[in-house]
Order: sequence, then C-alpha cells, then structure tokens
Amino acid sequence: MTFAESVVEDACLSWAEEIGFQVVAGPSIAPGEPAAERSSYEQVILESRLRAALKRLNSSIPFDCLDDVVRRLERQEVPSLVQSNRLFHRWLVDGFPVEYQGTDGSIKGDLVRLVDFDHPEADDWLAVNQFTVIENKHNRRPDVVLFINGLPLVLLELKNATDENATIWNAWQQFQTYKAELPTLFSYNALLVISDGVEARIGTLTHPA
Repeated sequence: MTFAESVVEDACLSWAEEIGFQVVAGPSIAPGEPAAERSSYEQVILESRLRAALKRLNSSIPFDCLDDVVRRLERQEVPSLVQSNRLFHRWLVDGFPVEYQGTDGSIKGDLVRLVDFDHPEADDWLAVNQFTVIENKHNRRPDVVLFINGLPLVLLELKNATDENATIWNAWQQFQTYKAELPTLFSYNALLVISDGVEARIGTLTHPA
C-alpha cells in the first residue's frame, strides 16, 4: 500500500471514530446537499448542532436567549483574530454571560455552557474531513476539522511522510496562510494539529513554529 496523505487522513478519522466522534465527509454536509449542515461556505459553525447542544445543556435558560447566544457567537465584533479567539476561549471555559427576564419579571443573569466539561458524553462530537470554507474569495479546505457541539475547535493538517517536500512544517506554514485568509474559522480554534503519520505537533493559534 502506498503511504499517501489520504492514508494519514483515513487513519486520523478512524482514531477519531474509535474515541466517540461521528465521522462525516465534508462534501456530504456542504451547502446545497440533502444532508447540508450550513447555508453557505462562509458559515463555519454548524448551527443546528450548536442550538441543540445549548438547549440540552442549558435547560433552565429561555430558548430565545439561547438563540441570541448563537447569533452573537456567529457575529463577534472584535478588531483582531487573536482578541476574538481569546474572547471565545473565555466563553468556552467560563460560559457565555446572558441576561433574561424571569417568570417573576425580574432580570436574571446567568452563564450559558457551550460544552459540558463534566459530562463529555452529553456533548456532540463530530469529525469532518475536507471541510471547504470560503472567506473574502479565498477557497480553502482543511484536511480534518473536529467540532464539539457544532463549534470548530480543532483543525488538523496532514502530509505524506514519504514526500520530502511535504513535511509537517509545510503543514504549519499552511495554517499560517489559513489564519490570514480564513480568520472566522480560527476565531473558534482551540488546538491546531500537524502530522505526517510519523511525526506530529500540537499547538494553539499563536504558537510559534
């Protein structure tokens, strides 16, 4: 068997499936497909999965309030990618702050959980390969995206170990291009992974080479 990039990708998806991820092919959930999970290639959050998770994890908070959280997550108004990513990380770890009117008419404050860290089985785990994203006329397709509750938290870029011109550092450089061209996707990123099936590195948005 030829040791190609697709072999590394298939192995990655198999491992993801073994630890509980649902695995789907990006083209099958692309806009316009029968099983589409987003309305356009610019959309990077899988909105229906996010809405379902928020309602499941925050049953005491009104649905219209949770819908507003989804809208605010999709439309961050932060001047830089790093600031946007840090703000999202705070929401991910601490919860998204909200206010809503209680049944007694008073204004209540609360935190909406985006993920359930205590009971991960309550979360929605999805691995998608060849997930096309278009932003500012740039058309890119990361090898594998790992979604938790519809949020693209992990990106993996994979290379062929037998190709001396396609090293993991080429994958790292590819991420730098992606960050410049697809900032919306990286606003929600928690981890970046590069691998050729032999070597692998893991880091964060601002991690140096």
